[in-house]
Amino acid sequence: MSDQPKPERLGLSDDELATHPTVFAADALAGQVAVVSGGAGGIGRAIAWLLARLGAHVVVTGRNGDKLAALADHLMRRGLKASAHVVDIKDADAVNAMFDALWAQHGRIDHLVNSAGGQFPQAAIDFSIKGWNAVINTNLNGTWYMMQAAAQHWRHHAQAGSIVNIVVVTSHGLYGIAHTIAARSGVIGLSRALAVEWAPLNIRVNCIAPGAIETEGWNVYSEAARAAYPRSNPMMRPGSPWDIAEAAVYLSGPSGNFITGETLTVDGGSQHWGETWTTGKPDYFSE
Repeated sequence: MSDQPKPERLGLSDDELATHPTVFAADALAGQVAVVSGGAGGIGRAIAWLLARLGAHVVVTGRNGDKLAALADHLMRRGLKASAHVVDIKDADAVNAMFDALWAQHGRIDHLVNSAGGQFPQAAIDFSIKGWNAVINTNLNGTWYMMQAAAQHWRHHAQAGSIVNIVVVTSHGLYGIAHTIAARSGVIGLSRALAVEWAPLNIRVNCIAPGAIETEGWNVYSEAARAAYPRSNPMMRPGSPWDIAEAAVYLSGPSGNFITGETLTVDGGSQHWGETWTTGKPDYFSE
């Protein structure tokens, strides 16, 4: 494998995100408004940069006001349109208030990308009730609150909209985070149902399932687990947040106008080959 190209390491540098080549036209989303939850994280950050570079005003949301403000400042210093809004997506009333404020400020919202979420590696048999609820409330309930609030505003204003939910590969080979598998599977099923229910409102709903994407989020996993991630797929390397950002634009933008209810898997083929153990592979499976 020595002759294989080394993977790019993106997502940690705003300078890299500001200049990385993209297949999309610079004005592909001109005049539009996009909301990105979890916008200060590795994947959310890359998505925010690409949406803004394509002409959209990007509203980055999350709980850490300092990180969000810094990102919005970096974007604006590059001549891009951006703002930050602090919100806890687990609070439905706060989510609704945010969308009220954004509509009052911008008069429209075109795209919602739900990138907020989180989990911790642990054997499912040892989950506490608090730990289980924390992941379900963020990854499933919080995503739903954002989706419903956006859809209600689109219906009220008779405007079309697009939702892209960042989930995980739920079909094969991801062990040690059963709580997020449950939550993200719920989001995928919910998205399929809503794609049909909301089609009369001209609202599209899709998901992206990333595989091993190299971000600072890897730091919650053990060194042994992180070392194994590049070998979890037949391409034998991790992906970058930019891979997910371009997938998000593909589904959100004009290129995705006839796509709804789908889950686009961006995992280097890991759903077809390989396995990922976030808590370390038990000896039982190695013997």
